[in-house]
Amino acid sequence: MENNIDMSALAVFLFFFVLVTAMGFFASRWRQAESLDHLDEWGLGGRKFGTWITWFLVGGDFYTAYTVIAVPALVYAIGAYGFFALPYTIIVYPLVFAVMPLLWKVAKARGYVTAGDVVRGTYGSRALELAVAATGVIATMPYIALQLIGMEVAIKALGLTGEMPIILAFLVLALYTYSSGLRAPALIAFVKDIMIYIVVLAAIIVVPSRLGGYGAVFAAADAAFQAKDKGGILLDSAQFVPYATLALGSALAAFMYPHTLTGIFASAGVNTIRKNAVLLPAYTLLLGLLALLGYMGHAAGLEVASNNDVVPALFKTLFPSWFAGFAFSAIAIGALVPAAVMSIGAANLFTRNFWNVWVNPQVTPAGEAKVAKVTSMLVKVGALLAILLLPTQFALDLQLLGGLWILQTLPALVFGLYTRWFRAPALLAGWTAGFVGGTALVWSDGLKPLHAIVFDGMTVSIYTGLLALALNVLVAVVVNLVTRLKETPSSRLAAEAESGT
Repeated sequence: MENNIDMSALAVFLFFFVLVTAMGFFASRWRQAESLDHLDEWGLGGRKFGTWITWFLVGGDFYTAYTVIAVPALVYAIGAYGFFALPYTIIVYPLVFAVMPLLWKVAKARGYVTAGDVVRGTYGSRALELAVAATGVIATMPYIALQLIGMEVAIKALGLTGEMPIILAFLVLALYTYSSGLRAPALIAFVKDIMIYIVVLAAIIVVPSRLGGYGAVFAAADAAFQAKDKGGILLDSAQFVPYATLALGSALAAFMYPHTLTGIFASAGVNTIRKNAVLLPAYTLLLGLLALLGYMGHAAGLEVASNNDVVPALFKTLFPSWFAGFAFSAIAIGALVPAAVMSIGAANLFTRNFWNVWVNPQVTPAGEAKVAKVTSMLVKVGALLAILLLPTQFALDLQLLGGLWILQTLPALVFGLYTRWFRAPALLAGWTAGFVGGTALVWSDGLKPLHAIVFDGMTVSIYTGLLALALNVLVAVVVNLVTRLKETPSSRLAAEAESGT
C-alpha cells in the first residue's frame, strides 16, 4: 500500500475523529449523575442504560475495529473457514438470553460491579475471586492491543506513518475515558455503529457491481484458492469439527470478558438484556456481509503485504478518496469504543477485586473511582506499549490464549447461578487445571488454536479452549465429590452458610 498522504481522505478522517472526541468529553454531561466519583456511575453508567443504548454499546464493544479488519482478512486468507465467526455470534445470543438476566439480578441486588464480585459473593472465596479477576485483566490486555492494530491499519491506509498518530489517538481516548467513564463509549457507539453500517452496505452494493456481480466474486475467490491450494469457498469434511468447536468455544467465552459483562451490568434491567439478545443478531448479519469483503479482495485482484490490509486496499481501490476516509474513520472509531470499555472493565476488576481487598480495604467510594480511573489509563498505556515494542504476532498469540483463559472463568461465574453444589476449592482446582493445562497444550501446538486428537483411527482437530474447559469441569467435579464425601454434617452446614446457600 502506498504511503502518499491522501488529503481528501485525511480531512474526512480528522472531521469524524474530532467529532467523536468532542462527544467523548461531552458524555460526562450526558445523563449526568450527581457525581462520577463512584464506580457505579463512572464504571457502569449508573446502571441505567436502556435497550437502544445497550444495543449500541454491547454491539460496539463486541464487534470491534479488529473484527472489521480481521474477519475479512481471515476469509481472504483461508476462505470459508474464516466464517466460523458467524455461527459463534448466533449461538451466543440464546446463552445471553438465558444466563445474563440472572447474572444481572444478582449484581444489581448486591451492588456487584465485576465477575470477581459475583464469585466472591457466591462462594465466599478470596482466592477464587482473585483468580477470576486476574484472568479477566490478563485476557483483556491483548484484546485492547488488537484494537490498536485495527486502528494502525486504518491510519497507515491514509498514508500516515510512524507511531505518533496512534499515540495521539489513544492519548485522547485515555483523557475522555478518564473524564466521562462508560458514558463516553456508550455515546460514541451510536456514531461508530451507524458509520460501520453505512460502510458495509455501500461495500456490498458498490464493490460487486464493479467486479461483475456476486457470481464473479465467488468464482474469482474459488479460482484464487485453487491456485494456492489453500482454503476454499466451501468447507471440506476435515474442517467440520474444528469449525464447529471454534464457534462453540468462542460463543461460550464471548460474554465472560470484562467488557461484555460491563455492558450487561450497565443495563437498566432484565428486559433490556432479553431485548438485546433478540436485537443483537442484526450485527451478525453485518458480520457476514463484512466477511464477504475477503472474497471481494480476490475478485479485485488485490496483492497485499499483509492480509490485514485487504479491507483498506479495497476501499482505496474502488471508492473515491472522501468515502475511503469515511471508511477508515469508521474503523478507527470502531477501535475507540471497545478499547474504552475494555479498559474500564479491567480497571473495575483491579479496583474491586485486588486494590479494595489486598491494598486498601477501607477505601472510600470516591477513592475507589479514582483508582479505577488511573488504572484504566495505565491499561491503555500498557496495550499501547505492547504494540509499539513487541511484534504484532505476539499480540495475536496472546489474544488466542486470552480466549482460552477467559473461558476457564465460566464454571465459577455461571454454575453458581443455578446450583450451590460446587465448593470454592473444587472450582479453583478446575480453573487451575484448565488454565495451566490449556496454556501448555496451546504452547506445545506452536500457539495454534486447535489440538489434534486421534479417535478410533481418525484424527480430529478440536478447539483447545473447549478441551481446557472440559478438563476444568472434570477436575472441579472430582475434587468437589471428594470434598463433599469428607465433610461432616456440621462442616457441610458451615460451607453452605459461607457460600450464601
